[in-house]
Amino acid sequence: MSLPTKILMGLVAGLVVGLIANLSGIEQLQTLIGGLQPFGTAWIRLITMIVIPLVVASLLVGTASLGDLRKVGRIGGKTLVYYMTTTAIAVTIGLVISQIIEPGSGIDPATRDALSAELTGQAQGSMLLAAEKPSTVETLLNMIPRNPVAAAANMDLLPLIVFTIIFGAAVATLQEDRKNAVLNFFNGVNDASMVVINWVMVLAPYAVFALISAIVATFGLDLLRSLITYALVVVLGLALHVAVTYSLAARFLAGLSPLAFFKSIMKAPLIAFSTSSSNATLPVTMETAEDEVGVSKQVSSFVLPLGATINMDGTALYQAVAVMFIAQIYAIPLGFGAQLTVVLTATLASVGAAGVPSAGIITLIIVLQSVGLGDQVEVGIALILGVDRILDMLRTSVNVTGDITASAVIARSEGEVLAPAVSVSR
Repeated sequence: MSLPTKILMGLVAGLVVGLIANLSGIEQLQTLIGGLQPFGTAWIRLITMIVIPLVVASLLVGTASLGDLRKVGRIGGKTLVYYMTTTAIAVTIGLVISQIIEPGSGIDPATRDALSAELTGQAQGSMLLAAEKPSTVETLLNMIPRNPVAAAANMDLLPLIVFTIIFGAAVATLQEDRKNAVLNFFNGVNDASMVVINWVMVLAPYAVFALISAIVATFGLDLLRSLITYALVVVLGLALHVAVTYSLAARFLAGLSPLAFFKSIMKAPLIAFSTSSSNATLPVTMETAEDEVGVSKQVSSFVLPLGATINMDGTALYQAVAVMFIAQIYAIPLGFGAQLTVVLTATLASVGAAGVPSAGIITLIIVLQSVGLGDQVEVGIALILGVDRILDMLRTSVNVTGDITASAVIARSEGEVLAPAVSVSR
């Protein structure tokens, strides 16, 4: 039985067991199932601990191996343009389907007030985090690390990526013997990292079961029923983005069969669904792109770490739906200008969103404030917090799918021949 099948079985089993525990009303059973959470958390830490050595080693080797610094700039430019374009498309999809379905128009005021009263404390915490978010200028300056070691220690990937690209470009200019000495060392680090990943992935089906069952047993379906329309609109938008945007990109930009492509990469989105973290899933994402799609290490080691940091299509789409949902609850019309602001702000905010669980809530607050919904922020965030965890898992899966699609597109644009199993043309 393949690993993706085992992971899927663990996911389904976790959902069933979690629902049984939640619906049973037996507090001891809920506590028992909820007690599985530490095992899942330990697994996330195991796979997260290998992110820094893997990113540094693979990105440095990939950058240095490109040789020509103009090639580094070319690939980087194409990657950035692709990511920003797909993110803007995702936001637009979210806005359009929200206007058609109007998820916020059917919320009962009593339900709105009850949910907001229950969750306002959490919303205030998210608002405080958003208030601490640096300005655009500060974000750009923070991309240049004062101390790369500190950036690595804090899992601050974007400045670490900037440093590694610069250092890798410098290594590319060294004399051949010295360059090879550096590359041999980091190739060894990269190979060892992949061995650790293979060890950790053996535990993946059990960790997925523990994570999902604990979440469902604790979370339940009460709030989901109250916000089912909103949740379904987000899910529909995410599905459309994958089925249309990514399928077209895979077929016409990467020369791949969309169905075969999605089937071959299924392992990575399943892991992303369980961890709710693009960063934690990054080792699996890179392994999948290289082994299943045939993307070269040079491209995957450059495009995918960057994607885990700045490519947040699913998060940006969710933010668009959430903004429209909150505006509709309070019958506040958002005209074309306001919606254009949402597209621009959500696209740019996604670049600064960390690849960690629930980072989208923080950037959502920025988007809400940008269109004049500042007075509704606290209650609006409180309303959607109830279903955010499940939606966070889904949008992270979309983010990771987008990362692998981007790596295939960039690899094809560089003349690479991708895996025959998913290719439709050569």
